[in-house]
Amino acid sequence: MPPHAVTQQTITHWQRFSVPFEFPVVFTRNIFDPDNPALRDVISRLEPDRQHRMIVFVDDGLSAADPHLAATIGRYAIRHQDAMRLVCPPIAVPGGERIKADLHFIETIQQALFDQRIDRHSYVLAVGGGAVLDAVGLVAATTHRGVRHIRIPTTVLAQNDSGVGVKNGVNLHGVKNFVGAFAPPFAVLNDLDFVLALPDRDKIAGMAEAVKVALIRDGGFFRWLEQHSDDLATFQPDAMAEMIRRCAALHMRQIAHGGDPFETGSARPLDYGHWSAHKLESLTRHHLRHGEAVAIGLALDARYSVLAGLLPAGEEERVCALLDYLGFDLWHPALQTPAADGTPQVLDGLREFQEHLGGELTVTLLADIGTGVEVHRIDHSLMHQAMDWLKQRAGR
Repeated sequence: MPPHAVTQQTITHWQRFSVPFEFPVVFTRNIFDPDNPALRDVISRLEPDRQHRMIVFVDDGLSAADPHLAATIGRYAIRHQDAMRLVCPPIAVPGGERIKADLHFIETIQQALFDQRIDRHSYVLAVGGGAVLDAVGLVAATTHRGVRHIRIPTTVLAQNDSGVGVKNGVNLHGVKNFVGAFAPPFAVLNDLDFVLALPDRDKIAGMAEAVKVALIRDGGFFRWLEQHSDDLATFQPDAMAEMIRRCAALHMRQIAHGGDPFETGSARPLDYGHWSAHKLESLTRHHLRHGEAVAIGLALDARYSVLAGLLPAGEEERVCALLDYLGFDLWHPALQTPAADGTPQVLDGLREFQEHLGGELTVTLLADIGTGVEVHRIDHSLMHQAMDWLKQRAGR
């Protein structure tokens, strides 16, 4: 070896640290009543003696249904002006999948944060359904690498599922949630009065996630849903409140204790029934609500679980009976929309489901009511049979 040669060595330093996440999920009524301290309390919980700047984005469907909502929010801020200051009047943004389908809306929200000089000690509030929370949450997560985001979900689905989670995202290239980030909110405030004001169709749609999480995690909760199906089908406030709270708690438990809150693996255990639901949403151009598509997915995968020998025969009918009673239609012609090769296009949802996380295909099915099981292969012929069963059951 020449005298000037240097022996190269590989040296690795491991960096390890953990970041704890903690946020309150509050269940209340009439959140913007000046006498209700819930919003003030969460805004002031870290710095109680400071006036905090905040900007509010409101689902335009809410604004249309309640033209006085912006003024109501303004009065709340004035009443509690020692703790908060609205930097501008509440800003209406498109509700539903519209806000997730065009990045223009993301840029508009981000521009508002820039114009109002929102910093990492300011608050970004989103008042609306899950799509609005997803979009505003994505902007909050990426502005200054993360500003404080408070979610005020206004639908059943957002209050009992997506609103208490850690995901934010919008669609791109026709792929659901292709652009997104894992970023826990600063707080979640669930107001039952928003739910009770929803059209019946939207109240029903959100219940699918309660059935889902009961099926894979809590047989006792599933039995409670069966026992209280009359009250839920007629939207009795106490039953709706209990269903939302218990469903949210199960989702929170899975996120906190399931071992993979940011989905770094290949499994999506909380997405039982969702591989087909996401595809059905796109095939119907979102004429099917998310919850309506999920209900079909739950029924489809319950029947498949029986055909695959995982779930005792007859239990799939129990699942379908509850969904029927709550008001869901468990068949849609989009299940038979053919791809170029003649196979049902909905089966492409399996590939898209796998691609979202990468790794091997991992789909949650049922081993029992209350017990989910992960499988890594779906038999297309059995899935065809499950679809045929749903169609025959619906009398189509």
